[in-house]
Amino acid sequence: MLEVRSTPLLIVISAPSGGGKTTLCHRLLAASANMTRAITCTTRAPRPGEKDGVDYYFLDPTAFLQRVEAGSFLEHATVYGKSYGTLKAEVVEKLREGRDVLLNVDVQGAAAIRSQAEQLPELKRALVTVFITPDSLHVLEERLRKRGQDSDGSIQKRMSVARQEIAQWKNFDYLIISTTIEEDLRRMQAILAAERMRTNHAKPPLSE
Repeated sequence: MLEVRSTPLLIVISAPSGGGKTTLCHRLLAASANMTRAITCTTRAPRPGEKDGVDYYFLDPTAFLQRVEAGSFLEHATVYGKSYGTLKAEVVEKLREGRDVLLNVDVQGAAAIRSQAEQLPELKRALVTVFITPDSLHVLEERLRKRGQDSDGSIQKRMSVARQEIAQWKNFDYLIISTTIEEDLRRMQAILAAERMRTNHAKPPLSE
């Protein structure tokens, strides 16, 4: 009897602001018992109810910089004066536990992860990158306005960045044109099912 098992996957999802990646990640985690997110390091202060080691690893700027200089991060960035980063050890540990790891990052973060994976065969073998975006900039702007979180000026800045981010879609393994939450999830699950059958993600077959 032939049995083929897949190795855990490192799933990287990127999208322009308003593209739907955060909602997709929440739904994907809820639907996947063996999937976990990597806990991110940050220099921002904890918000009410957040716990260190559960929601984030909360670091002071000096400790964060030390990890940057030591090459500890798979990817890192500074947003509005606060730094965020994903530790290599955090991702590798979860993969070695046999769990799929989900990362929600911007296109720059995805590029950094691809670069790091070229130097780390364990990550390269596990890596699957997905870009998700609505079918037009008009739809993307509508989504941002419906959120009601940004001023007109902020929305225009986000749209300018989005144009640059969308141009990077060819650097990803897969492209999902976002429609509904349910359809986005179905497509993502189909991608993961296909990836588990790829020979580079398969463990050696067992026979009796």
